[in-house]
Amino acid sequence: MGTIVVAPLGKIAELAIRHRCREMLSLVAPKQNFHRPAVIDVGRHLIVGVNDIAFAGTGNLVAPGEEHVAAIVNFARGWDRQAPLLVHCMMGVSRSPAAALISALAVEPDQDEHDLAQRLRKASVQATPNARLVEIGDHVLGRGGRLVAAVRAIGRGADYVGDSPFLFSAVPVDP
Repeated sequence: MGTIVVAPLGKIAELAIRHRCREMLSLVAPKQNFHRPAVIDVGRHLIVGVNDIAFAGTGNLVAPGEEHVAAIVNFARGWDRQAPLLVHCMMGVSRSPAAALISALAVEPDQDEHDLAQRLRKASVQATPNARLVEIGDHVLGRGGRLVAAVRAIGRGADYVGDSPFLFSAVPVDP
């Protein structure tokens, strides 16, 4: 197994139940209130309090930092992959796709970044992974700029047209 469910905040309960998720990674604005679905193990729920911005120094907003990415990597490495991992942010377009890429490389480091990014694009035409999370993830995971290049190669996602959760394989899929 190794499926990641990427979702907007408003769909987490429905998707957690539908896909039998037991673990969840939440990338939300600091102090944003929401309810963890009861099917998610409280001990396997990581909340990363960051805003969806691509650079630091933006007033009171919290830019993703190395400590946030390190927490994502450590959490992903603790995922047993017996059930899908639910990763969400507010809209399911920027922070959560970036965290899904980082999580996939954390659990399966021997995969090609370009293939991984192509799988993401195939799964979601709207995904535009947060550039700062991707850049820091590339550094923390020692990817030598390959993850950044792969995400740039797939380009910006299509304009947002509404909630479009998607499933994403954390591991290479045999053709």
